[in-house]
Amino acid sequence: MNVYAFHAPYKDCLEKTDEGYVLSLYVAKELKLERAWIRSEPDNEEFFSPLSLSKTTESWQIWQGILRLNPAEDITLYCFKLMVDGLQYWLDASLKSKPFFPERDLHFRLNPHIEPAYWVWSQIFYQIFPDRFFDGDPSNNVKDGEYLYEGKPVITKRWGDLPDRRQGPREFYGGDLEGIRQKLDYLQDLGVTGLYLNPIFTSPSSHKYDTLDYYDIDPHFGSKETFAALCHDLRKRQMRLILDAVVNHTSERHPWFDRYGEHGESGAYQSKSSETRSYYVFQNEDAESYHGWYGVKTLPVLDYRSEKLRDIVYRKDDAILRYWMRPPYSIDGWRFDVIHMLGEGSGAINNAAYVKHFRQTLREENPEAFVLGEHFFEASKWLQGDQEDAAMNYYGFTQPLWFFLAGKDVRMHALKIDARQFDYLLERARIRLPFEVQLSQFNLLGSHDTPRFLSFVGTDVRLMKLATTMLFTYIGTPCIYYGDEIGLEGMQDPDCRRSFPWEEKDWNTELREHFKTLIQLRKASKVLQEGAFISLYAEHDIYAFARFLGEKVVITVINRGKRSSLNLALTQLPLDLTTLTSLFDKQTVEVKETLELNLAEKSSLVLFN
Repeated sequence: MNVYAFHAPYKDCLEKTDEGYVLSLYVAKELKLERAWIRSEPDNEEFFSPLSLSKTTESWQIWQGILRLNPAEDITLYCFKLMVDGLQYWLDASLKSKPFFPERDLHFRLNPHIEPAYWVWSQIFYQIFPDRFFDGDPSNNVKDGEYLYEGKPVITKRWGDLPDRRQGPREFYGGDLEGIRQKLDYLQDLGVTGLYLNPIFTSPSSHKYDTLDYYDIDPHFGSKETFAALCHDLRKRQMRLILDAVVNHTSERHPWFDRYGEHGESGAYQSKSSETRSYYVFQNEDAESYHGWYGVKTLPVLDYRSEKLRDIVYRKDDAILRYWMRPPYSIDGWRFDVIHMLGEGSGAINNAAYVKHFRQTLREENPEAFVLGEHFFEASKWLQGDQEDAAMNYYGFTQPLWFFLAGKDVRMHALKIDARQFDYLLERARIRLPFEVQLSQFNLLGSHDTPRFLSFVGTDVRLMKLATTMLFTYIGTPCIYYGDEIGLEGMQDPDCRRSFPWEEKDWNTELREHFKTLIQLRKASKVLQEGAFISLYAEHDIYAFARFLGEKVVITVINRGKRSSLNLALTQLPLDLTTLTSLFDKQTVEVKETLELNLAEKSSLVLFN
């Protein structure tokens, strides 16, 4: 990678002044830059703003100029034109210079109106599937045969027994909100600062993505008072909380729908004249013609053409999305389930408008509320600053890691890539987003919907540690899926939802210490929370990148292959470095023209100053 110039739309290269945004371009002295311009499109026509030499360091020149914004759009796209030895070169967000004008998708992007949830950047999130974390109050446990789910009796499982795919959502282990309260000391010792809980509202299933009552806590998880106590304890510990919002569909047994006539009043399924008929999508007057999420009949899809539904979900004063953001709960944001599928009718018609409404609602309740969307695939159009703050970053982080370290996709089909392709997959997702969104992206190794990473890589703890190193040093906000830190295994749902083993003899303590070491670094490092990103090396089995802010840097190297040596060039880093410290062995490394590194088989290095 021959990078002789650097820019990113972050605070070291971007200053808002009365005249506009002043951009800084770092140029290596050896490049012998003659002239340079910022190219943008105010009024949808190209404009070249000149850069002038502002400052020099030992190895770098800093050129500055004023960016002309496009007032017709939230996002201003820009790139740089450079003249060297009478020839032109262009620099875009890929940081790979080229002799021709780059395609628009590769341009730097700035949204001057963006209002991120800044607090998210410093968080260590921890995802909990409540039924499987800890049973703090056995008195509220589901009883065998207590009720029917999809025509079959629900069953209880002993803690530690494996989930049964044939039973899935009808099997219960007893985990609850009181259990989470009782394990807050454990979570804080690990270094966790924020929780993301899978759905906790009244629902007949163990996963609770089929809501019966959006205004009440599922009685098998506790009560509103239990939840209020948990929220109080979290605030005392200065920990954050986001909840799962499932507002694309409900349970077939929700009173609004009432497929089985359980609620005494006419639901949408029971009567064409029902007040809630308009809440759902029916293809015709036949009750069975309703649209289920992904064709699943237990999950009738909500229809946002209904004014009354809009009022209940987000518009009225005590709307669902507002209610839990107020005392005594005061949650910090929502993770929206399948948010891209939500809209009018049987498709996601006017989806963007509703996501914007959700954002406005949350920000009215809390100006720093976190708006997180679930997207399994590419989601850049939701992530330009006017809809979501971040997405669960399967596309831009999790999937590339699966391909690179496991050699397969989530369907277990072979998909083998080398480090250069890995770098490309990370880059293509990253550079289509404003920098603030890159910092907010919700990075994860897996979740309740995917195989656990350790199982995905054939229980190879060394590869799990590589992935963990990436999780805590890559750009974005890290989230741990409960139990990953102690080596909990599991393949596809529901196996990935095993109960947490609380006896320490069952823990991989080496892996947990690896998590803790990286968490401590990330919590102490503004570089990892807010710093710029640049790839340093991507060949065969080895990938290296740097994060930097001011004069501070963190360099990460991962080697998925055999023992190897690497002379890592740092010429593309716009810093003058002398020594670095190795995180895992505390050794001091002298910085010369290159870093001479010895890499153990399937290992990672983290170096910082």
